[in-house]
Amino acid sequence: MAQQLTAKEPTAEQIVEQKIYQQFGVSDYEFELICGFLGRKPNYTEIGVFSVMWSEHCAYKNSKPILKKFPITGPRVLMGPGEGAGIVDIGDNQAVVFKIESHNHPSAVEPYQGAATGVGGIIRDIFSMGARPVALLNSLRFGKLENDRVKYLFENVVSGIAGYGNCIGIPTVAGEVMFDESYEGNPLVNAMCVGLIDHDKIQRGVAKGVGNPVFYVGPATGRDGIHGATFASVELTEESEEKRTAVQVGDPFMEKLVMESTLELINSGIVLGIQDMGAAGLTCSSAEMASKAGNGLELYLDEVPQRETGMTPYEMMLSESQERMLFVVEPQHEAQAQEIFDRWGVICKKVGKVTDDGRLRLFHQGEQVADMPVKALVDECPVYEKPSQEPAYYRANATLDTAAFAEVTDLTGALEKVLASPTVASKEWVYNQYDYMVRTSTAVQPGSDAAVVTIRGTRKGLAMTTDCNGRYVYLDPEVGGRIAVAEAARNIVCSGAEPLAITDNLNFGSPEKPEVFWQIEKAADGMSEACRVLDTPVIGGNVSLYNENAKGAIYPTPVIGMVGLVHDVDHITTQGFKKEGDVIILVGDTKAEFGGSELLYVLNGAAEGRPPAIDLATEKNMLGAVLTAIQGGLVASAHDLSEGGLAVALAESAISGKIGAEVNVATDLRPDHLLFSESQTRILLSATPEKAAALQAHLTEQGVVNAAIGTVKGSSLTINVNGKSGVNAPVKQLEKVWKDAIPCLMK
Repeated sequence: MAQQLTAKEPTAEQIVEQKIYQQFGVSDYEFELICGFLGRKPNYTEIGVFSVMWSEHCAYKNSKPILKKFPITGPRVLMGPGEGAGIVDIGDNQAVVFKIESHNHPSAVEPYQGAATGVGGIIRDIFSMGARPVALLNSLRFGKLENDRVKYLFENVVSGIAGYGNCIGIPTVAGEVMFDESYEGNPLVNAMCVGLIDHDKIQRGVAKGVGNPVFYVGPATGRDGIHGATFASVELTEESEEKRTAVQVGDPFMEKLVMESTLELINSGIVLGIQDMGAAGLTCSSAEMASKAGNGLELYLDEVPQRETGMTPYEMMLSESQERMLFVVEPQHEAQAQEIFDRWGVICKKVGKVTDDGRLRLFHQGEQVADMPVKALVDECPVYEKPSQEPAYYRANATLDTAAFAEVTDLTGALEKVLASPTVASKEWVYNQYDYMVRTSTAVQPGSDAAVVTIRGTRKGLAMTTDCNGRYVYLDPEVGGRIAVAEAARNIVCSGAEPLAITDNLNFGSPEKPEVFWQIEKAADGMSEACRVLDTPVIGGNVSLYNENAKGAIYPTPVIGMVGLVHDVDHITTQGFKKEGDVIILVGDTKAEFGGSELLYVLNGAAEGRPPAIDLATEKNMLGAVLTAIQGGLVASAHDLSEGGLAVALAESAISGKIGAEVNVATDLRPDHLLFSESQTRILLSATPEKAAALQAHLTEQGVVNAAIGTVKGSSLTINVNGKSGVNAPVKQLEKVWKDAIPCLMK
């Protein structure tokens, strides 16, 4: 085979002699496999292509055994994992399309562009399926805000998310932010997009039809983002700052044009297959499209639009320049496709054709410069069963009784400290930078349990949320995994919606460490069980491993993105108390469960003990009872109890409603346990006096523990425990503490 190599590129012999492939994350064993598939030594372009296709980010070689645990089917699932995004039926020939992806490592070294291009990439995943994106969400993790570097990362990540989403005109409606020193130096930036589609418009990334032309769409290819996939598949080090070229640069205005023109192309009905150029760029899109169709592909790299001179085949194939797509049509539709993109002012260039030989062949300057079997690239990456070992910290925590800590007697002061914790505090500083009302379909704005976007022309809506408590997962990965799914479902139900399905982002440390791989295994076990019990299958997601810093791995953080269906807009419910005289009802049992709690973290600066227990059958029953109560018009407000427990839930409902509450609780628990325990399967409801009795009767009839604990009234939050004053503070005072925390730290 003829090979054309630049003077800068090593020869096949040098690749072997100098073990250059190891710089790309390819092991000696994998290199031998590659040589076997090719029947010879790879050249520089070929080893580059194999290295990105066999990276963890693209091949999931360390996580495939874990991903097989997840339930991925259900009566509503139209498309599960394997395509750009999953799709769930919502009736009336409509479906919701959604997925979450990480851009952690890029955001650590170039926070603005790292976050911005994370948003751009997930949007392309949605519209490449033929769906109209309607909402963006995110899940963010940073170190402590007292650190100047953390402030820099936080500020620029939020700016990057806002800059891209606001410019393209898709509302950023929900998310979560947590701060903990475990994320120091390795922030987590997970972006989620939700779209709507009619069943007959669903697309797949397949290169169908031998002889059909392959088209490139979008801006010209540059040298940005080269080896981004492999960069995301290794640990960050001090040298990572030098890898800024592995971070792409985004252009949301161009993405808007690409999105609109692509959706018009899809609506024309001529597309046979389409896929965005995300991780590994032209390499991944071409190889995966050919593989899914059982075909081969030829690419003529001289035809690839290039914005820099002298680009090599290696650079063109591995570039992750943004806003680019690849699609296939029949020859008779070439002119029609070209006309659509010309009208939108978007580059559209024929760069290849579908073949029947199962090979990915690359041509450059009249020579064939690479020839690789598609099956080897996409399907034959070795899968590793990594060793797993229970960590010593997990065993040590088993004997720690977190309920035995010294009693907190200043309960008002404790509440203010927890409200001022950046993890619990108001995130207005974040979401006020987002345009969350663009397209005017946002019915519930950021700040409630879940956002809700209405579906035009119907009475339906989509509720959406992202959730995960990394401390819980660290302390007990299996229980923490269950809780992550259950909390997401609780947030969806509290908004008045039926939970449909999840997309997950598995953020963990290095799988090479047995203790980390144990965390991954156990968390997946817990998530899988929760998804089965709660009927929320996993329809897609992302794995982000090697999230480490100088002190070790981040907290294991399997973020759950969940979408639910609001069957009627009249069912939409928010967390704020509504009016004077409404009855406050606590649903669920409270126990002395302080492990991993926000109060202990605020007081002691550590995550210790075991997280709260959770019974999934009880959770499912409670969620069903609360949802039917909401749908029956019995509920005025609903709020999930999570970080900070009952005290924080009451404060947030009062702050959101701009009204006070008087609460009186009789209990055998210590007052601080009652107010700050983070026991699971609990929701705070309010109802009008006329409906409160019916609500409680309904819950009791369904076997759900509940108690009327107070009344919405006045301008202060007063909580009495066993007849003694526990918390007493004006709502405005609590609101100031809650709202000022992050802005004050960011000064």
